[in-house]
Amino acid sequence: MNTPTPQWWNNLPDDYYRHAVPTHLDSKFPLKVHGSAAMDRILRTGLATMVSSALSPMLVFPGLRERELEKAGFYGDLAAKGDPSAVFMPPPANVIIHKTASPALGYHPSVPHHGLHFTSPYETLNPAVRDSYNSYEANRQVSAQHWTHPGGPRPTMIFIHGYFASPYWLNSLMFSLKWFYDQGLDIVLVTQPFHGARQPSASPWSGFHFLSHGLCHANEAMLQSVFDVRVLMNHLYATGVPAIGVSGLSLGGYITALLANADERLAFAIPNSPMVSPVDMLLEWTPSGSLLRQLIPTSGRTVPDFRRLLAIHSPLSWQPVIDPRRLLVIGGAGDRFTAPRYVQLLHKHWTGSRMHWFPGNHVLHLHQRRYLKLMRDFIGQSLGDMVERNPE
Repeated sequence: MNTPTPQWWNNLPDDYYRHAVPTHLDSKFPLKVHGSAAMDRILRTGLATMVSSALSPMLVFPGLRERELEKAGFYGDLAAKGDPSAVFMPPPANVIIHKTASPALGYHPSVPHHGLHFTSPYETLNPAVRDSYNSYEANRQVSAQHWTHPGGPRPTMIFIHGYFASPYWLNSLMFSLKWFYDQGLDIVLVTQPFHGARQPSASPWSGFHFLSHGLCHANEAMLQSVFDVRVLMNHLYATGVPAIGVSGLSLGGYITALLANADERLAFAIPNSPMVSPVDMLLEWTPSGSLLRQLIPTSGRTVPDFRRLLAIHSPLSWQPVIDPRRLLVIGGAGDRFTAPRYVQLLHKHWTGSRMHWFPGNHVLHLHQRRYLKLMRDFIGQSLGDMVERNPE
């Protein structure tokens, strides 16, 4: 049963983003870890600038900011109540999923595949933002790409992309999804809210509207991500899929971890470089950190107050509903987008989970083959005899 956890947002120090959490790889591969970390800091500044731009209305206009913070209090109060049933409401079972033709996979031409499409029945938790959130019709149209094997449904891995990085081909190649397909898994790649085809036409980049309408919309987008994946799970199970697991990177890792708190039907969950506290992460980044350090005191609130406003979708706020032996956390020792301190927080919170570090950063996954094989074996153990695995 999913039970509430202590209010972690009050327990972390305000400057937690400055706390170093070394890994055992730091001394073993110092050049790889620290060199990739330096690369990440440069790349991170670009993403932080994009995120700051998306958040700029709330950062620049005090009146708008105060109204947004007042509305966001709804989510902080709900998180503090610690009732997961009020947050992770199951989707209806009768959502119609359309199977559509999908363009040829130029990167994997031999893989049978099709598109999945449905209109999301998600309704916002906060009635105060329901009309504004639902006004983005494109976001309600959920799309996914489904790779299948001949001969019927197989155990399936749903892969969830990170912020901004929504193209199917990019995630397929970066995470060797064809290799997992060849191990016997069917694959589903899902597009998150306000990304790809789900973004409004006037979007400077994929994911811009995930953040640009304030904290309330961002909270709802996180929860909709979980909800929409569970709709897909309903569909897959109804078509005879024997087992479903989930994995994803960064924001996708965050949603993966949250799904492990929300749906007991998952056979496994493997978050890769997941966020756990967006406020602390943005405090660390440049230029978003300097902006937040000015905004927080002028708003009359504290760092724990801001964490609380977003805690409803943090995996630290809830306990997993699947066996911890089916939870594997992966992190980069040189990652400076989601630094080791955050990944370690999730691993410690998930008592009994497994942890694997690689000596790369957020985008350069050095020694990736090791964790791919670890994932394969971990998935095989979680699924038992439901997958015919290739030993190579």
